[in-house]
Amino acid sequence: MYHLDGVTKTYMHRGEEIRALDHVSLQIPQGTFVTVTGGSGSGKTTLLLTLGGLIRPSSGTVSAKGDNLYQCGDQRLAHYRNRTVGFVLQTFHLVPYLTAMENVMVPMLLSEKDGKKRAEKAAALLDKMGLSHRREFRPKELSVGQQQRVAIARALANDPEVILADEPTGNLDPALSLEILDILDGLNGKEGVTVIMVTHSPVAAEYGRQRFHLEQGRIAEESQGLREAVH
Repeated sequence: MYHLDGVTKTYMHRGEEIRALDHVSLQIPQGTFVTVTGGSGSGKTTLLLTLGGLIRPSSGTVSAKGDNLYQCGDQRLAHYRNRTVGFVLQTFHLVPYLTAMENVMVPMLLSEKDGKKRAEKAAALLDKMGLSHRREFRPKELSVGQQQRVAIARALANDPEVILADEPTGNLDPALSLEILDILDGLNGKEGVTVIMVTHSPVAAEYGRQRFHLEQGRIAEESQGLREAVH
């Protein structure tokens, strides 16, 4: 699915060069569940957003399904972000004045689906998340766990091959965290969606069948998890 070769990302901050990623090379096969751990400032989120087509590396190559991601034109890169990947973030980023249904439909606005098909797809995804009774509720009327499930439904709106999750349980209590992790695990194990998750949580990290630990922008450790996929 992904092949990174010597990927480096540097920023300038107050005249000082900050190296967020430092010659990172890795391979991620399609259909796996990857967890990425590391301390604050280790490069986890930069790595995730680089895979998502949102941060262009300073050097090195990022290949997705054999294509050099950052040699694509802007239109093709936008298509990749909209159709190949779905993003799940710690802060949800739901539109506050839209209902759950409308939030899930947002990524489909650029698709060829007509309004009826978009609504049917959104309703089916909310049903899948156990939120059929909350379709017309706005984010402020939903619990934190329900908001995250809406965010996952939205991420699935265009049938992505990859879910990129940045601390998806960071705002949740332990019980809700396990609920969200089990949803992601099910998407991976039952539907073959590749999941790449950044996390501080040791419990969440255990869900990875491929695990990377970053320190100062470098891969300090790579291991294979023993957890079996959900089938």
